[in-house]
Amino acid sequence: MSYSRRPRYSRSPSPYERRGRSVSRSLSRSRSRSVSSDAENPGNSLYVTGLSHRVTKRDLEDHFSKEGKVVDVNLVLDPWTRESRGFGFVTMENMEDANRCIKYLDRSVLEGRIITVEKFWWQQVCCV
Repeated sequence: MSYSRRPRYSRSPSPYERRGRSVSRSLSRSRSRSVSSDAENPGNSLYVTGLSHRVTKRDLEDHFSKEGKVVDVNLVLDPWTRESRGFGFVTMENMEDANRCIKYLDRSVLEGRIITVEKFWWQQVCCV
């Protein structure tokens, strides 16, 4: 009887094992792209965390409209329950309004929860 090093049951290939090219090489290529100027944040996009699961887009817009004109609200929702995942993004009309929101709405209470408001810088770092 011959001894085989092959396992008795074959395993599925790992999604990280690719033929011909390593994962680290493909990831490093995607990170090296330059950022286009239209992807830069002009300073009026805000990242909001600590939101209650009951918060709606309208609640978020009403809360931020006290400090300036809100252009867009993106509340991140759970795909199955359609409830808030606890964070979202608010775009103000200009940088002055965004700075005012950070100054006066950071650590404020919305729907019984203390929220944090900060500038959203991901667009400048990420590849487009």
